[in-house]
Amino acid sequence: MIREKSCGAVIYHKKEDQTKYLLLNYAAGHWDFVKGNVEAGETEKETVLRELQEETGITDAAFIDGFKETIAYFYRRQGQTVHKEVVFFIMESHTEKVVLSFEHVGYIWLDYNAAMEKLNFKNARDVLQKAHEFLKKKGMVKD
Repeated sequence: MIREKSCGAVIYHKKEDQTKYLLLNYAAGHWDFVKGNVEAGETEKETVLRELQEETGITDAAFIDGFKETIAYFYRRQGQTVHKEVVFFIMESHTEKVVLSFEHVGYIWLDYNAAMEKLNFKNARDVLQKAHEFLKKKGMVKD
C-alpha cells in the first residue's frame, strides 16, 4: 500500500469583529483547505507555508500555536489504494487577497457556519469545528 503525507492549514482572516475562513475549490469539485504533499527535507510547517503561497499567493500569515490535528483516509489512485495522512494547523492571514494556482478553480472566504455547510467532507468539517473551538477558547474569534 502506498502512503502519503500532506500538511495544510485552516486559514482565517479577521476584519473588525468578523472572522472568515478560506476554502479552496479543487478541480475535482470539492471544497477544502490549503494542503499539499510534504517534500523531501521539509518540516510540516514549511510544507504549509509553501503550499499556502503556491495555492493562494498569501505570504502574510502566522501560525497560531497549540493546534495540530491529524486526519487519515484511504483513496484509490491508478488502481492502487493510498493511505493518506494530513496534518492541519491554524493560520491567521493578514490579507483576503488570493491569487489561485492552477490546482484550484475557485476560492471563498466564509463565516464559520457557511464554511461548515460548504465543506464536502466530514473530516474537513471536523477539523474546522476543532479549529474554531480552539480559537474561541483562546478568545481569538467569536461565534
